Amino acid sequence: MKHLKEKIGYALGDAAAGGITWKIMSIAFPLFFTNVFGLTVADTAALMLIARMFDVVTDPMMGALADRTQSKWGTYRPWLIYGAIPFGLIFALLLYTPDLGLTGKRIWAYSFYLLMMAMYTAVNVPYGSLLGVMTDDDNEKNQFSSFRMVGAYAMGFITLFTFPYVQKVVGGSEQHQYAVIGIIFGTIAAAGTLACGLLTKERLKPVRAEKFTFKPFRDLFRNKPWIYLTLIGICTNFFNGFRYAVAGYMFDYILGKEITISSLIINYTVFMTFGEVTCMIFGGLSPKFTQWMGSKRKAFIVAAIICVIFSTLFFFMPKDPAYIWLLIAIVVLTSVGIGLYSPLLWSMYADVADYATVKNGTSSTGLIFSSGTMAQKFGTAISGSLVALFLGFAGFSSTTDPITNQAVITITNPEAVKDMIWAIFSIFPAVIAIIMIFLTRLYPIKK
Repeated sequence: MKHLKEKIGYALGDAAAGGITWKIMSIAFPLFFTNVFGLTVADTAALMLIARMFDVVTDPMMGALADRTQSKWGTYRPWLIYGAIPFGLIFALLLYTPDLGLTGKRIWAYSFYLLMMAMYTAVNVPYGSLLGVMTDDDNEKNQFSSFRMVGAYAMGFITLFTFPYVQKVVGGSEQHQYAVIGIIFGTIAAAGTLACGLLTKERLKPVRAEKFTFKPFRDLFRNKPWIYLTLIGICTNFFNGFRYAVAGYMFDYILGKEITISSLIINYTVFMTFGEVTCMIFGGLSPKFTQWMGSKRKAFIVAAIICVIFSTLFFFMPKDPAYIWLLIAIVVLTSVGIGLYSPLLWSMYADVADYATVKNGTSSTGLIFSSGTMAQKFGTAISGSLVALFLGFAGFSSTTDPITNQAVITITNPEAVKDMIWAIFSIFPAVIAIIMIFLTRLYPIKK
């Protein structure tokens, strides 16, 4: 296969960002902040909301800055090469719980969460933009995008599957377990990011504007394909965000923390791992599926329909650990749709970047791909924030004991909390997928 080493290198970039840091932040952080770190539900929700307002500014700024970078490493690769170590280090510090009261913990969590979001932006916006300058062949772009998703989901599988076993090996308190996990996975994420920067190549030269102006920002809002694709991207991350953020609560309060079946221990990370494997397989099949369907837009719609059907079906399943394998089967079938549409999204961003270059005369690849990263963080973190708020409305609360500095959980209406958790994992994503279908039908690029 042409450029195989480079495609593997490109896959390592999202294995680090999407498969490790973002996967842990998506699935573990809401539960970590309320049940381990000791923040209140309100603090957790506010933290994620404030971070999103922060990203609205930093992501497009990073895109514009990356577009104007010139170095011996190229335009986008230096951000991965020099950002790799800070990226892993800040992630590790975010999973550390300091021995402080509630106010001190708030300051720590807000500071390092915002730093992590800024560092994720500094690495992931240039990483996504690389797709626009590695090749001008549309089929090659689809293949690079497919390798990216396979890398993300393969590492996501490894991360989620090993997570509970690493916890058991580390031992001690949950706070200690998460701190060690932060060091281990932060180191791997830094290595993957660095390898991506060193193994990839920038073959195309961006058509740079002579000086900085706000025209590229104004042009974005005249770019109809970009508007629709950004909304679609936000929806895809809402879809995943709701499911990942509530999975931990589903096992803690409905299905049991650990279910032992034929010596296989299933908790919330292993439960979602079955979906990661499916996404990895069908992410690899996405280019062939797209060719079979005839267009990216049609393939995306069919994949979203799959998500609607099986997310809705999950809602009607019994809330009983005896049905765990049936529940896993539905998660796997839902993940078929996710695996098929995920590579398409980033390939479509490359199409939008090409469209903008032709229309406006200068390249805004980094700026356009920054909206993909912003959509990822916006959708995932807002959904995580909403999960905390919805659970609070249903009767779930958490705080830190002022004497022991340990998390304290109170549930005033257990049945309402269970019903809310179940709906957030199933019906909420199904509604989001319906919106995705509607928006994709309006998306104007038909290639």
